[in-house]
Amino acid sequence: MGEFNNKVAIVTGAAHPMGMGYATSRRLAEAGASVVLTDRITDHDDQENLEARAEEIVAAGGEAVAIAVDVTMREQIDACIAHVIDRYGRLDILFNNAGSPVGVGDFLRMSDQQWDISYQVNIKGMANFCQAVLPHMIAQGGGAIVNNASMSGLGAVPLMAAYTASKFAVVGLTKALAAEFGARKVRVNAVCPGMIWTQMGQAELEHMREEGETFEQAKQRLVRADVVPLERWAAPAEVADAVAYLAGSRSSYISGVALPVAGGMAPGL
Repeated sequence: MGEFNNKVAIVTGAAHPMGMGYATSRRLAEAGASVVLTDRITDHDDQENLEARAEEIVAAGGEAVAIAVDVTMREQIDACIAHVIDRYGRLDILFNNAGSPVGVGDFLRMSDQQWDISYQVNIKGMANFCQAVLPHMIAQGGGAIVNNASMSGLGAVPLMAAYTASKFAVVGLTKALAAEFGARKVRVNAVCPGMIWTQMGQAELEHMREEGETFEQAKQRLVRADVVPLERWAAPAEVADAVAYLAGSRSSYISGVALPVAGGMAPGL
């Protein structure tokens, strides 16, 4: 039997085939969970991408369904939860993965929009999803929430002020909810990924290239031994393994942690 047989999980930000959300959805489904993949939908292509991820899991023998959810829209979150409870009758795991990297760049040129999106997506949307699922987890006797914080939630590097502030808030929210809801059998933890080879990682790499540096040179520089002791980028599946651990019974006495998944990389200032 799989570790997550008869469990139901929601994963946000799960549409991209290179993303941590999709990798985690696959990992949970492989272990027996019924997985609800969600993401923000702005056009027909977005919808097709999200549905394709769920179909791939089903084709591999798992149970999955796709639901369009913009985490900044509370009514869409509530509709998603209602659908999940109606379909499955329970909700055991939430992986709050949806996030925006828009809050990077020169602090003195950072716009109100960058701050607003960073807050609305990276922290308020996460808080809203937690607020929506917690009553159901409490009513059924427990559950597990894992929030995606980033190493930028543990330390700071230049040119990422809004993103870093939002991710520090994710770690704070994680610890606050772990403290408040532990007695009600809900564990809340965070993963703090470092250099992960996702679509967002590639976009950040482009932003961090130095003058005259090729894409491949930048890719290697950012994981050199004095930065990342394991000297490589991680695959999204390696984050998925950490999420599955924190969501499962093997971590039954762990709550309120912010777990680096970063190959030994220091978190910054």
